[in-house]
Amino acid sequence: MEKAIIVDHLIKNFEVTEKKPGIIGGFSSLISPKKKTVRALREISFSIEPGELVGFIGPNGAGKTTTLKVLSGLLYPTSGFTQVLGFDPWERNPKLLKDISLVMGQKNQLWWDLPAIETLELNKAIYEISDREYKDSLDELVNMLGVKKLLNIQVRRLSLGQRMRLELVAALIHRPKVLFLDEPTIGLDVVGQAKMRDFIFDYNKRNGATVILTSHNMDDVMNLAKRVIVIDKGKIIFDGEIRELASRYAKEKIIKIYLNKEDDIKKLEKIGKVKKLDFPLAVLCVPRATASAAAAEILHHFPVADLNIEEEPIEEIIRKVFSGEVKIDKKK
Repeated sequence: MEKAIIVDHLIKNFEVTEKKPGIIGGFSSLISPKKKTVRALREISFSIEPGELVGFIGPNGAGKTTTLKVLSGLLYPTSGFTQVLGFDPWERNPKLLKDISLVMGQKNQLWWDLPAIETLELNKAIYEISDREYKDSLDELVNMLGVKKLLNIQVRRLSLGQRMRLELVAALIHRPKVLFLDEPTIGLDVVGQAKMRDFIFDYNKRNGATVILTSHNMDDVMNLAKRVIVIDKGKIIFDGEIRELASRYAKEKIIKIYLNKEDDIKKLEKIGKVKKLDFPLAVLCVPRATASAAAAEILHHFPVADLNIEEEPIEEIIRKVFSGEVKIDKKK
């Protein structure tokens, strides 16, 4: 089966002008500007199967949004090979543009002063959607997202959560085969985030759409994607299943202890790194290799009502990767 997305040794550099501080520095920058090259993407390579939903994660400035913009044809790469559904995205082939969509959590495509239905009608014309296909897509999307009653309300009068759901309707009205989602839950409350995740999962399953999802919300990634690509400083440092990331790079285990009485629980510091001490609960981090021995010692020396050994949360592992606490062998 042909890959939906292929990225091979992709490089994207930006040339920026350095601005000196102060009025004199400002004039100096205008008269004799000094430029520098920012290397946003440094020979990244990966491929994605049709229908796959992949989390694309990394810290701010890592290169996530730049990658999505190159894949959707908004940015021209400096060098390297990129293919989406068999097309070079920067050639902006109309057939490809009808099969992809980019949703950015901080960018609007809905007309602010008009009802959302007006933008949807415009997109119907732009994508040359037949009346029947438009009606079927609209009915399916508004029902899945629960926004039928919002279609004729001026966009500026909607809440952020309502607007984001209608942004998705506008992005998906032409039933794209590839969907690029850049921080789709940003700014939403907990309920709004959950609804958005449920919709993305359902849309992926129903339509077999290929999805790349960027998010700083680890709940988005853990609930939606089996595979994650971790990028940092323009380089891919991990590409694989989330559980592999956890099993290979989780150096510690978490021991949660509930005590019967408030003993000298500071002695726990001799067994492991105490993360929380709030009677009756105590939480320790211990090396994976010594977790069983540490648990046995706790049971032997402390009045334990209950004890659980847990894996480190995946978001904590990723945080440690970004901070340099955990070293990951970079992809060649």
